[in-house]
Amino acid sequence: MRKTLRGVLSLAVLIGTVSATGASAGAATAAQPATTWSGSTSSSESGAEDIKDRILAIPGMSLIEEKPYPGYRFFVLEYTQPVDHKKPSKGTFQQRITLLHKDVSRPTVFFTSGYNVSVNPSRSEPTQIVDGNQVSLEYRFFTPSRPEPADWSKLDIWQAASDQHRVYKALKKIYSKNWLSTGGSKGGMTATYFERFYPEDMDGVVAYVAPNDVVNDEDSAYDRFFARVGTKECRDRLGGVQREALVRRDALEKKYAAYAAENKLTFTTVGNLDRAYEAVVMDYVWAFWQYSLLADCEAIPADARKATDQEIWDSVDGISGFSAYTDQGLAQYTPYYYQAGTQLGSPDIRQPWLGNLSRYGYQPPRNFVPRSIPMKFDRSAMRDVDRWVRNNARQMMYVYGENDPWGAEPFRLGRGARDSYVYTVPGGNHGSKVAGLVAGEKAKATAAILRWAGVAPAAVQADPAKAEPLAKFDARLDKRDAELERNQGTLRP
Repeated sequence: MRKTLRGVLSLAVLIGTVSATGASAGAATAAQPATTWSGSTSSSESGAEDIKDRILAIPGMSLIEEKPYPGYRFFVLEYTQPVDHKKPSKGTFQQRITLLHKDVSRPTVFFTSGYNVSVNPSRSEPTQIVDGNQVSLEYRFFTPSRPEPADWSKLDIWQAASDQHRVYKALKKIYSKNWLSTGGSKGGMTATYFERFYPEDMDGVVAYVAPNDVVNDEDSAYDRFFARVGTKECRDRLGGVQREALVRRDALEKKYAAYAAENKLTFTTVGNLDRAYEAVVMDYVWAFWQYSLLADCEAIPADARKATDQEIWDSVDGISGFSAYTDQGLAQYTPYYYQAGTQLGSPDIRQPWLGNLSRYGYQPPRNFVPRSIPMKFDRSAMRDVDRWVRNNARQMMYVYGENDPWGAEPFRLGRGARDSYVYTVPGGNHGSKVAGLVAGEKAKATAAILRWAGVAPAAVQADPAKAEPLAKFDARLDKRDAELERNQGTLRP
């Protein structure tokens, strides 16, 4: 186990308190008994206390519902967390968790998206690879996991990592085998921050497409990325549509006003319709490369100047999404924009092909958070994490996409890193996974994940080239584009 290689990091841990949610627990839907990875009932559970009872015996844990899925038990839960882990007596809130239970004899993957948690069963790629259990945690301050009243100063990366630490400590008593943390995009960042503050908890980290904005005011890496990504033909097509959307601002903003009125959309947070319109247009090129592949450029108008207003509108709306910067589109993501403007940082790119057509430039996160919420940027937070990863990474893996703009500022490994790796998927976007790596790297990465989880077959230990996922692909559980679908339509990792 990797824990023997680490020094001890001491941080306060709160003992959970019982939450009274008997009504929701009583309404839970029954599911089939758990099965083991080989298809039979686990000897550790057969004839013993039901896994649901063991989970609900954890102080502070309550059941919202149970949903059946073949071969698993799937629970939607709430866990009582302190608003402030440094001062646990100052109030609590309910944090939503889901648990895809396979068997207590299997490893467990701790998944974080950095946003809301889905209440439907799904598996992250590492969960499929190790054929294990999966715990998924909703990030604090994303509703309904938001303290009331909300003290936004308690939304930071250490508090969120401490949420994960408490959940891990509570469930480790039941799921005693190896644990891996994982997540994509902001979830990959979240897994990294968890590792930085609680390096003794996990046996491995698999972080996908995780941005690393070390110096918030230095964004030239993004400008270099957009100067060379894809092909010149594709870049010219995208730039042409984006430019026409600003040239035709008056006509298209009339369409935008009608669209907003029809859908009862407002612009109080960003300020006005004009600011929201330009924010959507300025995201267009970035959003294309984040969500699309080079082959998708064929759908972009080849000569934007000859395109109709409707064609320009449809292209921008389909890629950037005109609802993104309305009050209604922003509300769900207030916690992200708050963090981007206080610790995580945010990109600012030049886009020289637009000339002087932009009135506002890339607008900062402060413009997308209600003014009633105070914000102050901490320049030390990302520098600390970056320095720690370079010098202390143990059994950590980063996977990026070659054509994903968020990878322009990646995590890098220094001389102090051990048994850690950075991989890049050729032509990959923000949905890049281990499965998309070239054959040799894919096998090596899969073997490392199996090894960290403690389930590498003897053949794989002898020859990592033989490594393959232990669980068969399930079209419902293993849908790879869930995060992209959730965030598509605006500039968010």
